[in-house]
Amino acid sequence: MRFSRRHFFAAAGGALVPFSAPPLLFAQQEPGRPTFRVKVDMVVLSFTVTDSKGRYVNGLGPNDFRILEDGIPQKVNTFTEGNRPPVQILEDGTTRPLETAQADPERGGISTDAFVGTNVFVLFDTSNYMYRGFVYASDAIADFVRGLDRADSVAVYTFSRNLTRAAPLSRERGEVLEGLRKAVAGDDAALYNSLLLTLRDAAKVPGRKVVIVFSNGPDSASMVAPDDVRAVAEDEGIPIYVISTSDASRDPISSGVFRRIASRTGGKSFFAKTWQKQVEAFEAIREDLGNSYTVTYYPAPNPNEGFRRITIEVKSDSAKKYRISARPGYRPRAGV
Repeated sequence: MRFSRRHFFAAAGGALVPFSAPPLLFAQQEPGRPTFRVKVDMVVLSFTVTDSKGRYVNGLGPNDFRILEDGIPQKVNTFTEGNRPPVQILEDGTTRPLETAQADPERGGISTDAFVGTNVFVLFDTSNYMYRGFVYASDAIADFVRGLDRADSVAVYTFSRNLTRAAPLSRERGEVLEGLRKAVAGDDAALYNSLLLTLRDAAKVPGRKVVIVFSNGPDSASMVAPDDVRAVAEDEGIPIYVISTSDASRDPISSGVFRRIASRTGGKSFFAKTWQKQVEAFEAIREDLGNSYTVTYYPAPNPNEGFRRITIEVKSDSAKKYRISARPGYRPRAGV
């Protein structure tokens, strides 16, 4: 039997509206057919810019970009490069530090801390598929955690058939590593169930966040389909990075799913069978996080209630040589 993400939320005791959905506000009511309107959330959009040789392009400012949804220009609210302090974009295009900005009471105000650093959720496969490389995998994750920027927060979750929150989101590296070292090998793998629950936790955290999946690949126990999980991450704006310890050619189904989930959410996939390749993959992810841009905006009026395509353009003459890596869009939460 195939379960949708709606079924899984119900089974897990969660609300049918996923994650941090905005409240539905009463608009009008006909006999037997109530209708509602939805308060629009702020969109958090992270992306990287690379040149024709794959090198990161740094030093661009908010006025160097144009953000569109379905071709409709968007007014950028805040802008951040890497782990630098965020700035607010004023009406005349100038910027000022976010901590001096006036909070918008209708939108709940702005917390500067929410946009400093990245909230990193590491999802570690401890199923029986990972038994042989368990210790090496744990070491690779520990090295990654130690090397993160001090502004970043990190959580470590482990999974086999069930999800374990080994270390809650924290900037205290010692506490995170202690939780990681307590991980033990389990049985069957329920990767997509666990990834969905991790996304649910990440969606509750304001600001920029990513999920890093470290897995051997096969899923033998999930109730949800991978594309349902991918759609949630896409809509929530949470990039998923996948490091698989299996050979892509030996498991083409899982490999194809990993590539699709990563590319559609603005992340990347790596196939790293050896410990050295796994360390290199984590280093590549760390570089991605440190060389990315993050913008926030409140969507301009748009009648499209389905998938809204996001386009990021660089205004400079050399933009044709640049490659932008970001999620392709999202689906707004519709009223009922």
